[in-house]
Amino acid sequence: MSRPNRRREWIDRPGRLGGEPPPRGSTGPSRAQGAERALNRGNDFYALGRFDEAAASYREALRLDPGQVVALSNLAAVLAQQGELGEAEASLRRALELRPDHAEGWSNLGNVLRILGRIDEAVACYREAVRLDPGHARAYYNLGTALADRQDHAAAVPCLEATLRLQPDHVEAHENLAACWTMLRRPDEALAHSEEALRLQPGRARSRWNRAMCWLSLGDYPRGWPEFEWRWGLNGLPRRQFPRPEWDGAPLEGRTILLHAEQGMGDTFQFIRYARLVRDRGGTVLVAAQRPLLRILEGAPEIDQVVEWGGPLPDFDVHCALMSLPRVFGTRLETIPADVPYLAPDPGLVASWRRELEPIAGFRVGICWAGNPQQPNDRNRSTRLARLAPLAQVPGVHLVTLQVGPARDQVREVAGDWPLTDLGGRLDDFAVTAAVIQNLDLVVSIDSAVAHLAGALGAPVWVALSFAPDWRWLLDRDDSPWYPTARLFRQARPGDWDEVFRRIAAVLATRRDQGFPA
Repeated sequence: MSRPNRRREWIDRPGRLGGEPPPRGSTGPSRAQGAERALNRGNDFYALGRFDEAAASYREALRLDPGQVVALSNLAAVLAQQGELGEAEASLRRALELRPDHAEGWSNLGNVLRILGRIDEAVACYREAVRLDPGHARAYYNLGTALADRQDHAAAVPCLEATLRLQPDHVEAHENLAACWTMLRRPDEALAHSEEALRLQPGRARSRWNRAMCWLSLGDYPRGWPEFEWRWGLNGLPRRQFPRPEWDGAPLEGRTILLHAEQGMGDTFQFIRYARLVRDRGGTVLVAAQRPLLRILEGAPEIDQVVEWGGPLPDFDVHCALMSLPRVFGTRLETIPADVPYLAPDPGLVASWRRELEPIAGFRVGICWAGNPQQPNDRNRSTRLARLAPLAQVPGVHLVTLQVGPARDQVREVAGDWPLTDLGGRLDDFAVTAAVIQNLDLVVSIDSAVAHLAGALGAPVWVALSFAPDWRWLLDRDDSPWYPTARLFRQARPGDWDEVFRRIAAVLATRRDQGFPA
């Protein structure tokens, strides 16, 4: 899902003293002139990227004229560049004590506070900056992106629009508006701003990515997949370099192809389905995937060999990233290879878990409430176990946790109060998770690798989605063309998980009355 660009704007260039009257308390013309020379010398060093010398010059200016607001503000800019954020904050606060009406100072203080993670304080500073100077485009931009950081996309939109009224060619404001409109499920507005950003600066990767997110969310795959190739280099995703050419979809004629994972484990589960189509092109299929997936992928008959992603590779002739395969095959909504299951757990593991889970009475529902916290959009897609309380209150339901990672600690909060079995500590790879899922009646999960695995296994899975979920879940539908056994439950309002899980529980109660068919 597209997210706002968090770039902050400092002053374009440190301010110069020329034309400003000496502040009150100035020590006289000669010291003021010396301060001016030191400040302007610091600006020259700053322009050359010689920040230590710039800082020394600004400090010299302040020694000669301690009340010089411009020197304090410029010193803060240098300190921020050097990562000395505490000193930068102190310098800006001193400048604002001397000149509380200095809008630029308030905006830059907001930048420092935002880097420090003090978003609410940063927002207050930006608001003060635009109150003092309603024509301050950078402050409006900073305010808009900070509000987007805080997930308040509706409030961010008018701030970014104000930026464009003042500076119509502000490309980043167009890009961030596109991202905000995407998060507000307004793809037409998002596309319009992406197009305008590209008109101003053709070939911008972020704008091409934003456009891809819109088209893919709308199911416009013919336009979306080519634009999706602009993902490389964005969001910390480097393109892996190989000594062999990238596959263009031509017949393999016995050659070996490397299919390599590139993002999250859920992505690998979703797109490994294309191994069947690749194998049909007449080659040997080698897959490089994340370690927790190796055992479950080794059981796929279309895959000849599985190796760990990032480790040594056997010889191969061509390669392709897993998430580029829909483009290679020209996938449309109606041609998604959705035959499930396309993964299968080890029969011995399934039998072992059947014996272990057999004593659990009732309708067994596997649950997963949090994804990888390092995923950029995790704060939108993940929730807390306590939000799933309505499921625990449905008579006849027994919950089985499939959660791993730090979020599993939340089980302690409900242990003894819910009908719940915690298996998270035993799920050391997804081959085990798959075997457990095969012995459950239903899986309820947020947008996680567990949800994708259940879908790939052809198991009944109900997916709890945020208001603006990832592109793969499309818009305003409760089914998935990627996973025929999935049912989608979307937030009606941003951040409102309680209503989602109440609705899931109500449907689950209806299923109970029908004898629990999923």
